[in-house]
Amino acid sequence: MVLLSTLALLGLTLGVGASAGSRSACTSFAPRGLSRIVSLSATTHYAANTNVNISNTYSSIDVSNLPGFCRVELAITTNATAGSKALTEVWLPDDWNGRVLTVGNGGLAGGVTVTELGHVAVPQGFAGISTNTGHDGDTDEGAWAGPHDDNAIVDWGWRALHLSVLAGKEVVEHYYGRPANKSYYLGCSTGTLKEVQDFPDDFDGVVVGSPANWQTHLQAWSIHMNLNTQPSTSPHFMTQDTWTNVLAPEVMRQCDELDGLKDGIINDPRICNFRPETLTCRPGQNTSTCLTADQIGALRRIYADYYEADQSYVFGGYYPGGETKYYSGLVGQKQFDIGIGYFGYMVLNDTNFKIHDYNATVLQLSDEINPGQANAINPNLTAFAGPSHKGKLLQYVGWADQLISPGNTLHYYESVHEFTLANTTMDIDDYYRLFLVPGMNHCHGGYAANSFGAVEQASNDNPPLSFDPEHNILAAIVRWVEEDVAPANLTAVNYNDNDVGNGVGFTRPLCQYPATIKYAGGDPNSADSFYCA
Repeated sequence: MVLLSTLALLGLTLGVGASAGSRSACTSFAPRGLSRIVSLSATTHYAANTNVNISNTYSSIDVSNLPGFCRVELAITTNATAGSKALTEVWLPDDWNGRVLTVGNGGLAGGVTVTELGHVAVPQGFAGISTNTGHDGDTDEGAWAGPHDDNAIVDWGWRALHLSVLAGKEVVEHYYGRPANKSYYLGCSTGTLKEVQDFPDDFDGVVVGSPANWQTHLQAWSIHMNLNTQPSTSPHFMTQDTWTNVLAPEVMRQCDELDGLKDGIINDPRICNFRPETLTCRPGQNTSTCLTADQIGALRRIYADYYEADQSYVFGGYYPGGETKYYSGLVGQKQFDIGIGYFGYMVLNDTNFKIHDYNATVLQLSDEINPGQANAINPNLTAFAGPSHKGKLLQYVGWADQLISPGNTLHYYESVHEFTLANTTMDIDDYYRLFLVPGMNHCHGGYAANSFGAVEQASNDNPPLSFDPEHNILAAIVRWVEEDVAPANLTAVNYNDNDVGNGVGFTRPLCQYPATIKYAGGDPNSADSFYCA
């Protein structure tokens, strides 16, 4: 296929020499000298363009267009005393570009992310690594954590990923006969800022989207957001129809043109002072077409930062522009299972926990416990980015994220910026760059230029427009690490109905924060009609 040929060329031109694998090398692979915690479970070779149909409780792939690769399945002992293990896979392309790429997970998931190993890592020539984080389960399932299974929670919080990266690198070196030249990470949601902060040598370059790096506060915020509209029989609840057909049009009426272009996208929702009061029900009006005082009060809380009574900051809020997706996020009829599982199984050890049991004392307790040591909020990245390692970090988030407030990304970035200025002579632009994506939902989707080579995009029929560093964020981090060419912006694409098969809808630049997208005039469907300022 043309795309695969392009990707193979990309891997070779950006690499420092490719190495080859084969069916015989794969089927006979029996490395000696791996760390004692690593055991080889199976090896399977897939020839180019044969069917790859693999699934687990979290992730699946069923395609017939991949290049040849060797699938290596591992069991890694994470705690010998407890007898706990993590399942890890390393996918080794026959035409290797000399690099390793680890892909992340999401939510509370326990499953190797085979989807992204197949849609991102192997097609671009990377040896791919992924782990089940020490348990099997889908994104929302928390029962595996106990209650009282602190060992499993630590595996999920950081240990399984860190040990898998180390083991994966060993496997790569044994298989190809030489170590990887560089190590990269690509993930969204349950990301790897923990690795950047605590294990800076694991990766040379990291791309992380909308990270769930402040778990104790993220899960508290998710319950807080639920409580703003729950129960669904309450006067402050709003139906999906209200969100989609009443709120969304009014938000666009008030704010769409503030950026100079009426296009259904709010480029910077921070300048949108949305006034829900304009939708107040008049006497005798059908309440399905307007808002009550209780609903307006709920919206004021939903769009605001979350502070506790003592004025301590907890988390950001929703931003105007994602109303068509917010109902299916945290403010709909369904309560958020991840938050319920987190507090029930990881904090309180109470399997009967309900959202109305949440209060400030529960938040304080979760901060004290920090289940699994999963919080990754240390602003000091000097070990990763300083002269001894020179690591690079690219971060992105959609302004219309329905699961993790973009305010969390901004809060962390600014904390690192402040620390860097106050405690080092470094320039944050030399190692950490942030891109905000107008209109994009959590990791992907939304009415937006939402395709730029990150995870969950190509696997949802939204590949980057090109695999060069201007359009593909993975190629951008590679070029920054290996050639010291930092991305000032990216060009993202929207496909009609979010499906590459329907053709290109429009392209837009993604601007390096704090710059935002400005319309210069001309064809609104072309990125050339916009600039960053």
